[in-house]
Amino acid sequence: MVTRIFNIIGWIGTALVVFAVLVRINVIPIDQQWSVRLAIAGLVAMVAYMATQWREIAAMFSTRQARYWFMTIVGVIVASAVFVAVNYISSRRNYRWDLTSNQQFSLSDQTKNVLAKLDAPLQIQVFDRDFQQHRDRLREYEYVSKQLTTEYIDPDRQRTAAQQAGIQQYGTYVIKYKDRTERVTSSTEQDITNGIIKVVSGETRKVYFTQGHGEKDPTSMERTGFNGIGDALKRENYTVERLALAQTGSVPNDASIVVVAGPVNDFFPPEIEALEKFLDTQGKLLLMLDPEIKPDSPPLTNLVALAKDWGIEVGANVVIDTSGMGRMFGSDASSPVALTYPPHAITEGFNNMITLYPLARSVNPASGGTNGRTAQSFIETSAASWAERDMTSLSTGAGMDEATGDKAGPISLAAAVAVPASTPADAKPEDAKKEDTPKREARMAVVGDSDFSANFALGVQGNRDMFMNIVGWLSQQENLISIRPREPSDRRLSLTVTQQIWVILTAMIVVPGAVFSAGVYSWWRRRK
Repeated sequence: MVTRIFNIIGWIGTALVVFAVLVRINVIPIDQQWSVRLAIAGLVAMVAYMATQWREIAAMFSTRQARYWFMTIVGVIVASAVFVAVNYISSRRNYRWDLTSNQQFSLSDQTKNVLAKLDAPLQIQVFDRDFQQHRDRLREYEYVSKQLTTEYIDPDRQRTAAQQAGIQQYGTYVIKYKDRTERVTSSTEQDITNGIIKVVSGETRKVYFTQGHGEKDPTSMERTGFNGIGDALKRENYTVERLALAQTGSVPNDASIVVVAGPVNDFFPPEIEALEKFLDTQGKLLLMLDPEIKPDSPPLTNLVALAKDWGIEVGANVVIDTSGMGRMFGSDASSPVALTYPPHAITEGFNNMITLYPLARSVNPASGGTNGRTAQSFIETSAASWAERDMTSLSTGAGMDEATGDKAGPISLAAAVAVPASTPADAKPEDAKKEDTPKREARMAVVGDSDFSANFALGVQGNRDMFMNIVGWLSQQENLISIRPREPSDRRLSLTVTQQIWVILTAMIVVPGAVFSAGVYSWWRRRK
């Protein structure tokens, strides 16, 4: 009777172990914690059974065939253990090799920076019917940050949850952070990361582009327009508007950054005063000043003087680059290329990223600073360049002449300065004690070219990132200073009609014919 009871216990233990395995691999949809409990209970029952049957088991292993079976079982167990161990380690050590030319399937530096600075749990809900493509993407996000969790919801089966989230289409991401929510309807890394940036930042910063002096228009789709940059700013939770200082007389109170992008004519003194007042109250200003190429080009005296007052000298020259790198982008020596960058927060991790500056002038930190403001350079050309002062020599192709004031490279094309801003009278003392409150600073960046951010130049690898990094630094959002996600490159192969015919003939006649001929030759050799 006792033997029969322990036989039943042994079978129950075996059933419990099998049931635990099925729960573990999600064949049986119950809580995963039960798999461990069931496995332990099953093993205990099996050990109890074996303890009462030890004589029979010992007798069974006395035969040669039993020993062979035992060694086979041990080998299977060891192989399974190795397989499980490898999978366990790989689940915690995520190594992947992305062989695409632009690292299409690897998270960008920007995404990693944003995720690394999460200070509260962030949840992403995915509403769709097929989740595999979303899991492949979001696993990378979860691996970078333990603060991020995902939930996959079928809106057809869980209609209440879909209605509460206001889901209108499949493939919608609902991103929740603290008490804020953002929706994304695209599964690309760029859109998901931009959604996270919006929900984490919690506020929309406003960027004003000055107008009235021939500046670039952030809504223009023309070759020299700035709508590409305008769209990039909107994706990162900035609002873009135009500003006519001559009409308003002052910078609006809601302005986070003011951009002066390639003015053709100089600013009037009242406009300069408005910019100075803006800077004195924690303002952020980006000056993009093109060189004065034509003999009748009006000098930008007031804007250059404003930059000089902040410790930045804007040169009256044009930078020439004879390295030949400009030819890779269909340009000439008048478009200097930068590949290495002086240390600065704007260009952190930016080395070996190419940027192109069509028709640029030099921009240098003033020696010793100005009014206690010390600037830093963050873009430099190669040693195969110089700053040409004589504009008339450009058409003759003359080389560098130090006697006329030309300066040998490397040439600085941009500089930035930050100084502590005065505390407003209505500021609350408790706000200054908050850890997440950035220190009050006025910041200015000056670049000796505006065309590098125009629509026609955004195809160059690093130009868009350079502009967005400058804006990120000016707005004191250092987590946005990085290399952004790349769009998948077009790798289609175009063939002529003749080439297509040859491909078809090779695949359908040449290759099969070669295999058939080899077979006939082999048969003939064996017959001989």
